[in-house]
Amino acid sequence: MLMIVGLGILSLHACSADRGLATSVMQDSTTQAQRIEAGQTMATWNAIALRTTAAGPFSPPQESRTMAIVSAAVFDAVNSIGGKYQPFVVRIAAGADASVNAAIAATSRRVLRTLYPNAATTLDADYDSSVARIPAGASKSAGIAVGEAVAAAVLAWRASDRAADRAIYTPQNVVGMWSPTPPAFAPALEAGWGHVQPFVLDSGSQFRPAPPPALTSAAYARDLQEIIDIGGASSQTRTAAQTETARFWIATAAQLWNQVVRQLTVSGKYEPAAVARVYLLMNVAGADAVIAAWDAKFAFQQWRPVTAIRRGASAGTPIDTTWTPLITTPPFPDYPAGHTSFGGAAEVVLERLLGEKPGEFGITSPTAAGATHRYQSVRDVAEEVVNARVWGGVHWRTSSIVGREIGRSVAAVALRRAMPVR
Repeated sequence: MLMIVGLGILSLHACSADRGLATSVMQDSTTQAQRIEAGQTMATWNAIALRTTAAGPFSPPQESRTMAIVSAAVFDAVNSIGGKYQPFVVRIAAGADASVNAAIAATSRRVLRTLYPNAATTLDADYDSSVARIPAGASKSAGIAVGEAVAAAVLAWRASDRAADRAIYTPQNVVGMWSPTPPAFAPALEAGWGHVQPFVLDSGSQFRPAPPPALTSAAYARDLQEIIDIGGASSQTRTAAQTETARFWIATAAQLWNQVVRQLTVSGKYEPAAVARVYLLMNVAGADAVIAAWDAKFAFQQWRPVTAIRRGASAGTPIDTTWTPLITTPPFPDYPAGHTSFGGAAEVVLERLLGEKPGEFGITSPTAAGATHRYQSVRDVAEEVVNARVWGGVHWRTSSIVGREIGRSVAAVALRRAMPVR
């Protein structure tokens, strides 16, 4: 019988997260082969989770929440089996011989099946394939039981977080304020997401920034002229490389940033709970950064570049009713950018846990014909995202910069509240 021995929710003790990773290397009792196998299993189920979210309705906020919940459940399941950290939500009494790989598969499937019931058949097939490679016996059974119990506890914790609430947003049709954008003129997506219960923040408004630049300001005039020059579909200023980069980052932040963790944690250098902790902290910080971004988006309701250029404003720029951005504008207000908010959070978490230059890695984008970009540091990635959203014509530069700073602030909270070594 399994027994819940700790309901952590969050440890509020400050800790050195990178020291925790170092400790995991020195004190790890598992073999490198076992660490590699566990890292690969986590990477596989992380990819399965992202495939599942991508197949559902488009919603970057919902996707970020899913990835945070899956990552929390996987961490607590792995950490329950010989891990050295305080739990994030719950710790289950489990023998050290319980199968970590079975626990990862069981908890991931249970969470994803609950959140995406229409994907049950595919998830069950993935699960059967995953556990079929684990020898039958008490270890496998114990790992599955741990994974199921942790998944149930984490899902229960998030059941009333207001993610299912549906806010009604009515555009005000006021100069400077958001209204549906072409070509679909879709209604605002997840208008109430700023009120969702965060994972580590006190509230979605904790890092609400100052208002965006006034329409009469020099900052707004600079942002507007830059977008006109470089963000339009027919821009003569944007280079081919900038065009490709803008399309590269059409894919959601969670889809692209999780690739970094998958690549940098499968070498067997770290013990399984330490690897799971990297996924957890990045995705939790990213999810809360998105909540914070959505809080500000609907507090300020800033219009998108395509609306501003087609309607005109008080910055002295002529109206251009035919101007079209390079990439399609997402259906929600501009300020701050959600993509760069997640990116700023991921940047700080991964620098802290894996180092400023953890070794060369690549990200492949399904929205840029499968192109792969190579990087030497996570900071390079975060800076690229800021530029990409401007080059694509969908975000003012100020929105992109402020979004990144919000994410960095959220990440600092996540790292201060990280689970210390017990």
